[in-house]
Amino acid sequence: MIDQLNRRTALQTLAGGLLLRSAAPAAEIQDAVLSRDDGRLDAQPFGDLRVFLQGQTVGLKSLTFGSLELKPGQSPHAPHQHAEEEIMLITEGHGEITLSGKVSKVGPGSIMYADSNHVHGIVNTSDAPLTFYYFKWIGK
Repeated sequence: MIDQLNRRTALQTLAGGLLLRSAAPAAEIQDAVLSRDDGRLDAQPFGDLRVFLQGQTVGLKSLTFGSLELKPGQSPHAPHQHAEEEIMLITEGHGEITLSGKVSKVGPGSIMYADSNHVHGIVNTSDAPLTFYYFKWIGK
């Protein structure tokens, strides 16, 4: 009986250690200067999504930085919310951003900040692509 308990305890400890190791945080994002072509491209029906940086930093549990070239009349998804705070910077085109139930017209130079778990979304209302850069993070 003692051998079975010791074996079970050893296996549980080993399994727990492997699980913790696999859940260990990824390496921290390093300093970088990036060009548009450095982003990992994910072509979607609504437009070209690029992710430039994703991971943790010295001061953040998680950081994601990317861009989306949104096709005319498209939205990447319905208004949504998530734990990360988020900033969007519109660089080209025109559209509408919904933030906490309020709709605002946006164009080049418009900036949106959405606090954690605030509902937000974007739609391209023009006949040309709308490009924005987004930054999402969770503090440590």
